[in-house]
Amino acid sequence: MAAIKQQVIHMIESLPDEVTVDDIMAELYFRLQVDAGLKELDEGKGIPHEEIEKRMSKWLTT
Repeated sequence: MAAIKQQVIHMIESLPDEVTVDDIMAELYFRLQVDAGLKELDEGKGIPHEEIEKRMSKWLTT
């Protein structure tokens, strides 16, 4: 748990001095979502690129 606390402290320290609490919360949420996505990929739960193209073909224009 101490490692996570240190990561959060480092993340906050790397933000600009004029950061708001909302900015900090948004950054934490973003990193939480990225970490969750990476964990899913590590567990083999990702969707192959070809499947995404197939699902989104109506929105993609080439």
